[in-house]
Amino acid sequence: MSKKAFIFDLDGVIVDTAKYHFLAWQKIAKSLNINFKHEDNELLKGVSRVRSLDIILGLGNVQATQEQKDKWLIQKNEDYLSYLVDMDESEVLPGVLKILKLLKDKNQGIALGSASKNARPILEKTGVLSYFDVIVDGNDVSNAKPDPEVFLKAAQLLNIDPKNSIVFEDSVAGIQAANIAEMVSVGIGEETILHEADFIFKDFAFIDENFIESLITK
Repeated sequence: MSKKAFIFDLDGVIVDTAKYHFLAWQKIAKSLNINFKHEDNELLKGVSRVRSLDIILGLGNVQATQEQKDKWLIQKNEDYLSYLVDMDESEVLPGVLKILKLLKDKNQGIALGSASKNARPILEKTGVLSYFDVIVDGNDVSNAKPDPEVFLKAAQLLNIDPKNSIVFEDSVAGIQAANIAEMVSVGIGEETILHEADFIFKDFAFIDENFIESLITK
């Protein structure tokens, strides 16, 4: 059986930490009198913390010094981490464990490719860290998606050709990054948003063994 690289984004793919990011960013925005709504949070998917802050400041036409930005970035991360304290296995999204176990049983390469700088503690708290052969997160890369650096690095560490790699993503930027890297892109979420993906599923519960088998043998 051929060995492929299966690369997973974290937020919105393995676990739903988007809600915690939203609460932390909303707290910052509120302190700056910026009306930050759930639909605005879509703009931050797959985007680095620094770029996310710039987007929020842009929504409120707020100018800030680098010193102020640094202070808000630290505050946002502290608030976000406080929400993660009570995370456990129940936070893993539907169908994810089934797919991870299947890929492990089939001796496939499994990697995380995420902009999050808190990926390891999140995977540990939710009990899925041991499934991953390689973890590439925001601490390991300098370019944010849609730059494909995070996925290319994951494939390289797995010693698998990018063209033999499959990416699971819930963001437009992530899908674009996978496509730029000439990897198979699998969107997890809404078809209207992720229409650039090669395949789209509402969540992992809709992905079966036959589909995974077809990706391995393709």
